[in-house]
Amino acid sequence: MASLSLQLSSLHHTSTIPLVLRATPRYIRTPTQKPFSIRSQSAPVLSQDDLKKLAADKAVESVKSGMILGLGTGSTAAFVVDKLGQLLTTGQLSNIIGIPTSKRTQEQAASLNIPLSTLDMHPHIDLAIDGADEVDPNLDLVKGRGGALLREKMVEAASSSFIVVADDSKLVSGLGGSGLAMPVEVVQFCWKYNLVRLEGLFKELGCEAKLRLVGDGSEKPYVTDNGNYIVDLFFKNPIKDGFGAGKEISALEGVVEHGLFLGMATSVIIAGKSGVEVMTK
Repeated sequence: MASLSLQLSSLHHTSTIPLVLRATPRYIRTPTQKPFSIRSQSAPVLSQDDLKKLAADKAVESVKSGMILGLGTGSTAAFVVDKLGQLLTTGQLSNIIGIPTSKRTQEQAASLNIPLSTLDMHPHIDLAIDGADEVDPNLDLVKGRGGALLREKMVEAASSSFIVVADDSKLVSGLGGSGLAMPVEVVQFCWKYNLVRLEGLFKELGCEAKLRLVGDGSEKPYVTDNGNYIVDLFFKNPIKDGFGAGKEISALEGVVEHGLFLGMATSVIIAGKSGVEVMTK
């Protein structure tokens, strides 16, 4: 009699199965054995929405019963609102009040029976959670591609803590570095005048300014919840001085708000294929 150990490996555990071999008489025909193989199992590939949900769930761990919460706007913030609704339904959270940053967030939260209020009624907010379009190494942000930058900035500036949730595609070495839109909300009156002035501010960065349209081939301008237009700035090179750029933009008459959120984030939760990382200053 002989003995042999065969070790089987899988994604989550390893087990050793003893295999006993017995001498077989020559006159007994043994059945033909089929080849034995083990295929390695790769980890499931997470979609961008999966990563956003991971970051959102991690952020909601900071929410406590009785808090006044700033509710962000956008695809990642929507996962946060969904999770809050679930925790209220199961009784794991209670007595929270949400301050929404857009009409669509207000509608989503109301559909989940999340109690809502306004900054007028609750000028001090315990915690705001929102997504970001870009995050640089200093935790400065570009926000507002969802069109809610003014209300987002008002609510998040009134918050004691501001947690940003995003997937790792939002990380940039410098703001504007993604080449995607950095929004500026402007009044409708003489918007072309301000579009030209905004583009001129950042001519050396290869900036192109475009009026945001509603999409789907329409030439109709996008209108914010506040009745304003948005001029999107596209940079070929990252912004070197975010605070200086924000100051120059805000100095233009007719500019309502810009999408540079500087020095506001308390922490940033980034979900990537290697896991969830919490970045703090």
